[in-house]
Amino acid sequence: MKIAVGSTNPAKINAVEAGFKLTEIDVSVIPLKVPSDVSEQPFSDEETIKGAIHRAENCLKAIDAQIGIGLEGGVTETPFGLSICNWGALIERGQPPIIGGGARFILPEEIAVRLRNGEELGPVMEDFSQRENVRKKEGAIGIFTNGKITRDEMFLHVMKILIGQYEYRKM
Repeated sequence: MKIAVGSTNPAKINAVEAGFKLTEIDVSVIPLKVPSDVSEQPFSDEETIKGAIHRAENCLKAIDAQIGIGLEGGVTETPFGLSICNWGALIERGQPPIIGGGARFILPEEIAVRLRNGEELGPVMEDFSQRENVRKKEGAIGIFTNGKITRDEMFLHVMKILIGQYEYRKM
């Protein structure tokens, strides 16, 4: 089965591949650079979910795949501070989207202030951590959990939720 993932980011591709390796479904994963049609830095659960859905839909518009997957990271305000959020969408042709979200944590205020002022999390984290390609490697979650959870693992969790719902739908 052809699975198109709406990203060329290694963390997201690895998560999709690892998620399907846990199943008996034989897949070919095709990474695609497609737009999310939302802000570069999604700033709510709603916008982040829309970004994931749009990526999945845009995959299916771009190539002849059975399933499109969109994975989107964002931030959302809470009464306790600015939180990381991450959402995914799995769309099988002719079916409504399957949506699932993952881990959350409150960002340090020094990071949150910069995001509220219009900066994007990836470059802010590179500056803060003095590391390169944070969004393609450990991500903010990897830095702030001291490597206990990486960005790959965070998105793998979302993929397990999506794939489980997909399998349930097929029962």
